Amino acid sequence: MTKKASIGVTGLAVMGRNLARNLARHGHTVALHNRSEQRTRDLVEQFGSEGEFVPAYSAQEFVDSLERPRQVVIMVKAGAPTDAVIEEFAPLLEKGDVIVDAGNAHFADTRRREADLRERGLHFVGTGVSGGEEGALHGPSIMPGGSRESYESLGPLLEDISAKVDGTPCCAHIGPDGAGHFVKMVHNGIEYADMQLIAESFDLLRGAAGYEPAQIAEVFRTWNTGRLDSYLIEITAQVLAHTDAATGKPFVDVVADQAEQKGTGRWTVQIGLDLGVPISGIAEATFARSLSGHAGLRAAARGLAGPSRAKLTGADAERFADDVEQALYASKVVAYAQGFNQIQAGSTEYGWDIDLGQIATIWRDGCIIRAKFLDDIRAAYASETELPTLLTAGLFRKAVEDAQDAWRSVVSTATRLGIPAPGFATSLAYYDGLRAERLPAALIQGQRDYFGAHTYRRVDREGSFHTEWAKDDRPEHPA
Repeated sequence: MTKKASIGVTGLAVMGRNLARNLARHGHTVALHNRSEQRTRDLVEQFGSEGEFVPAYSAQEFVDSLERPRQVVIMVKAGAPTDAVIEEFAPLLEKGDVIVDAGNAHFADTRRREADLRERGLHFVGTGVSGGEEGALHGPSIMPGGSRESYESLGPLLEDISAKVDGTPCCAHIGPDGAGHFVKMVHNGIEYADMQLIAESFDLLRGAAGYEPAQIAEVFRTWNTGRLDSYLIEITAQVLAHTDAATGKPFVDVVADQAEQKGTGRWTVQIGLDLGVPISGIAEATFARSLSGHAGLRAAARGLAGPSRAKLTGADAERFADDVEQALYASKVVAYAQGFNQIQAGSTEYGWDIDLGQIATIWRDGCIIRAKFLDDIRAAYASETELPTLLTAGLFRKAVEDAQDAWRSVVSTATRLGIPAPGFATSLAYYDGLRAERLPAALIQGQRDYFGAHTYRRVDREGSFHTEWAKDDRPEHPA
């Protein structure tokens, strides 16, 4: 009799295939299914020696090969394809079985699917998986949502195949229904900001200080030995050091300067607006990608006047590189602070009770934004569970305050030389906005009351007020 599989994966493109292999490598018997039967055969033929696989060539055969409670992992494109696969398998499953969507689904879709399947007696687990194809194979950061009951059977398998830091799995139950996919969405938003800030650092070192890509690669390698130690800094150094084989030019100079995106950054910004959370650094990074893709618009504007670009030299260039490191660190703290604030807002809005320190813990390895200072974020939330923002946490507060002069100098230099640095500038504006004693929003409220009678609050007494602006300067009265 064929051994029953403890978990099954349907959808065997690169991510699904690597996740199945990871499970098998850890001693789990894995059922395999794909719309194209050949892809299933190819996986068994190429990687069958890595563990126990049970190939299935129909939905019913796949379901029958799983032990109870059945655990079906879906790895297909988000949206309608995911709905189609769910509807293919759900009728074949029984009460208590688990469907896992490990793709990049919108959390609102996950909430809808979870509610529908719960009524049908099934568990639905929307699971964020970060780390790309290599992470899926060697140990990703995993962010499962859904019921606690479903995590009892599914959790040990996911923790087993996740990345580990000092033996701690980079996987934990995030919260009910769409919590896992929400956290993965914000992860990707932070990723957008982090990548934009790194790209601006490169542009400033080249445009203002005259460094060549190979030199900048060495700068990044040095930064990666300190507080900026992270996966993105590491791979940036490798990309900048790479030479294009066809032309002999720096690789970065032969790549079209039009950044693409798959949508999770846009979702993060849209949901930030819906929740009223100021994630300006993440938004600016998303818009910077959008601007880069408008080739026609950029071509039309290329002749617009700008300042001369007299590059820094000698000691000034070296000092500027140090200043950029400070600005990058401070802006990076802002990006993570905004992201964690958005997670907290989402948790409150949807009743998820997400542990922010736990999020920092499971992002320490396996995911794209894994970085040394995530351990500092974990520690910050451990010492102050009601922390309003990372910018007020002891270690981060001091580091950003110490960096602010260099940060301002970098933004000033970028402006003076006409080098776009929207990520740095917006992050600094956010920092200054938070620390300001008063903001010009008071004037905006006055304007709103003048043209729309929207009312305003006062600093000296309670209540809402309206002024009769155009009627002989009559006084204000309670609204």
